[in-house]
Amino acid sequence: MSELERHPNIETAVRYHQAVARWATGEELARFFHEDAVHRELPNALFPDGVVRELPEILAAAEQGRRVLCRQHFDVVNAVAMGDQVALEVTWSGTLAVPLGELPAGHVLRAHIATFLRFRDGRIVAQHNYDCYEPLTSVSRPSP
Repeated sequence: MSELERHPNIETAVRYHQAVARWATGEELARFFHEDAVHRELPNALFPDGVVRELPEILAAAEQGRRVLCRQHFDVVNAVAMGDQVALEVTWSGTLAVPLGELPAGHVLRAHIATFLRFRDGRIVAQHNYDCYEPLTSVSRPSP
């Protein structure tokens, strides 16, 4: 493992994504976040106006994700850290548990994500996501 991969904030960022992938909610998810955490998801195909969430909304969104998706996977492709900040390049796939618009249950959504995390006291205090979804069509491909 390189020095960069051993950066404690990168390790936390990767563990956080692993926890989200396995449906961590409540206290298990909250322990990754500082009490002042703010998550900004920039405009994308699912949230055209973007969305800003503070910790209670972050935890509620995790619960909602469990109802909408039956499976999800994050692959951290690249990570860099400087001081209290981490930038991740991530690929994500999620299988719908329920229909979403014209997309049927079982459809696999895919996104290429840039996530920028700022840490305070070893916890995430700010998260900015740039989620680039592959075309949202009803033609589904097998998940990785």
